[in-house]
Amino acid sequence: MKETLRVLRDIWRLARPYWFSEDRWPGRGLLAVIVSMSLGLVFLNVLFNKWNNAFYDTLQNHDLKGFYHQLGIFGVLAASYITVAVYQLYLRQMLQIRWRRWLTERYLGEWLGDKVYYGLQMRNGDTDNPDQRIADDIGLFIEQTLTLSLGFLESVVTLVSFTSILWMLSGTLSIALFGHALRVPGYMVWVAVVYAIVGTWLTKRVGHPLIRLDYDQQRYEADFRFSLVRLRENAEGVALYGGEKDEAGLFSERFGHVVRNWWEIMKRRKRLAWLTTGYGQLAVVFPFLAAAPRYFSGALQLGGLMQTASAFGNFQGALSWFVAAYPQLAQWKATADRLTHFTQAMDEARDGARTLREKGGVLVRRTGADERLRVRDVALDLPDGRPLLSNISFTLAPGGSLLVTGPSGAGKSTLVRAIAGLWPHGRGRIELPASGRMLFLPQKPYLPVGTLRAAVSYPVPAGGFDDEDVREALTACGLSRLAGHLDDARYWAQELSPGEQQRLAFARMLLQRQDWLFLDEASSALDEPGEKALYALLRERLPRAAILSVGHRGTLRAFHEHSLVLEPLAEVAGASPAARERPETEEAGLEKPATVEIG
Repeated sequence: MKETLRVLRDIWRLARPYWFSEDRWPGRGLLAVIVSMSLGLVFLNVLFNKWNNAFYDTLQNHDLKGFYHQLGIFGVLAASYITVAVYQLYLRQMLQIRWRRWLTERYLGEWLGDKVYYGLQMRNGDTDNPDQRIADDIGLFIEQTLTLSLGFLESVVTLVSFTSILWMLSGTLSIALFGHALRVPGYMVWVAVVYAIVGTWLTKRVGHPLIRLDYDQQRYEADFRFSLVRLRENAEGVALYGGEKDEAGLFSERFGHVVRNWWEIMKRRKRLAWLTTGYGQLAVVFPFLAAAPRYFSGALQLGGLMQTASAFGNFQGALSWFVAAYPQLAQWKATADRLTHFTQAMDEARDGARTLREKGGVLVRRTGADERLRVRDVALDLPDGRPLLSNISFTLAPGGSLLVTGPSGAGKSTLVRAIAGLWPHGRGRIELPASGRMLFLPQKPYLPVGTLRAAVSYPVPAGGFDDEDVREALTACGLSRLAGHLDDARYWAQELSPGEQQRLAFARMLLQRQDWLFLDEASSALDEPGEKALYALLRERLPRAAILSVGHRGTLRAFHEHSLVLEPLAEVAGASPAARERPETEEAGLEKPATVEIG
């Protein structure tokens, strides 16, 4: 019982926001109409039940005129039922897509907001395949919620509507027991109740493992699909390594999980099918067996017998809703669990900084009082708590430049992430400039799928820059061959070489003209002459921009006034017991355009 209440609370937390959102009135209006149609279908079923009595009585009485009359009534009822059922389905799908659009936008906003998507990746938790949870699970959850909720409502109304009908048609059954006559009024009602209780209990016992199996099946399917997408995105690397055999092994392993879990689902559904199919078939003949004594005694005519059987079928079907809907209920719970876990993981990622603060020590990142970037007494840790960097302090003024160097694994890129607000693990204070726009450029630029114009402009929407300016920037960065292809829509991340992708990223900087540029090995794929030409171009076109670069090549020193050398801590790389930062040039005074203070 506690588990059931927990599941219902989780489902309500997932469903409730839409019904109190800005789209609530259209949604509530559609739901009201759909519920009214559901009640109308139940009412038509009651009329069909009464029609059964009159129709079969005409057959027993050989009443041809009455027979044709009843066929006419049936036509009207059937046409009404079909019309209501079709429009109920249509409006339900309309509500479904409105609800899905709203909930998808909400999840996308929460996933992208505060860079939660990055936090989830850094947590290395059990939140697998967030793309599937947004693209698939939301739609499944909404469809299952509407289908099962409306089905349950129709069952409850049917149960109420047919209880009195079945009670009246059942009459009283007399049973001789120990020499006494036991009279059971409305005995068909009690028979249906007992029949449904037994069926529900057996279904719960047999079908319960399906919940976990359905949950795992969705995860295994998503893992398999994700591995295929990764091969497509890294086709060149796999081809150069000749890694087809390893990839095939990975595909086989992940698809093996899909197949093995599916076999378990098949076995469990087969057992459940034995039960539900047998239960359903027995329900067809059961009311005739129960009503036979009254029919053969002459208390019921053929029409009464058929109406009783129909009423019993509707009543028992409503009581047995759980039996018929159990496979869908299992899938619904699995889907709700996945969305609930995803929501909790996003909340935990969003509250990560708060958790670090409660543990004592936090990396504070805020806007400062002047136009300088200040890093004060910053120490950075790995997610597992091991120290990575310590005692990092420097100041960078507008127009200045700083080159951060050091061996691989020393934490250079992590320092840039901390300045960008992506790395919460650490202590100290980072004060951002009071004004000015920032651009952080990773080693592998992100290129969205779409037109070249959109790729160069990103994250500014396509069309945000004049086409002539875009072409000029591409040409200046050594991509003149692409200047005439702004409208070409391609997968540019695979179309361009790593060096060309980095050149395109430099073209972005020329177009967007940010005041603060953070380049994390942004030219590592270029040859030294190409790297030198792009940095010279950057200095020529953006003389007032401050530049912080991460790199290994000595040629970069010529374009930076100061250098910061990081060395890994002993706990991480077996080096000296403390991080050491030293300038390659003399410390400059605060009055100069580029200021580096090494603390």
